[in-house]
Amino acid sequence: MVPSDTNRAGLARTSFRLLAALLVLLLAPREAHASFLSPEAEDSLATFLAIFILFIVPIVLIVLFWMVHILPEKIAHQRHHPQFEAIRTLCLLSLVFGGLLWPLAWIWAYTKPVMHKLAYGTDKASHDEDVEGDAWDTRPGAPALPGLHDRLARLEGRVPVSDLKAIRTDLEALEAKYAADTKFANE
Repeated sequence: MVPSDTNRAGLARTSFRLLAALLVLLLAPREAHASFLSPEAEDSLATFLAIFILFIVPIVLIVLFWMVHILPEKIAHQRHHPQFEAIRTLCLLSLVFGGLLWPLAWIWAYTKPVMHKLAYGTDKASHDEDVEGDAWDTRPGAPALPGLHDRLARLEGRVPVSDLKAIRTDLEALEAKYAADTKFANE
């Protein structure tokens, strides 16, 4: 019985496959490792990653969340927005309400205060005066309108005497009204 050509080709393919499988088995390493690190190094790496993810990542995310939430406040301050304090308050309220009010604060920080310009002639506020002149925030028992007398004394050299007398008269009237209001409120 003589093998046919098709049987010879099939036998050659089969023997080639067996030889390739034997070669792969001989060249394969005897032990397989899933990691390039030793088991002790894997444990210490896993411990470090767990501590980092549990403690550091939340702190970084909270700081980033806070920094994003105060962006409208910083923009309003930089642009000298006259409603800066209201925008700051809206940013803080946005933190309480989970960020729902934050887009409103962002839009408000970029708006031009048209009504403020109509009322005061400018659409910018000077934050230096706000820090210096918090005279309207008086505590009960404190002298009426502290700080205004000092500011008035600084203006004496730069303002005409007639305007200065009118300002002093207005100041005295405000002090009298404030004294009457606080006396009425205390009774």
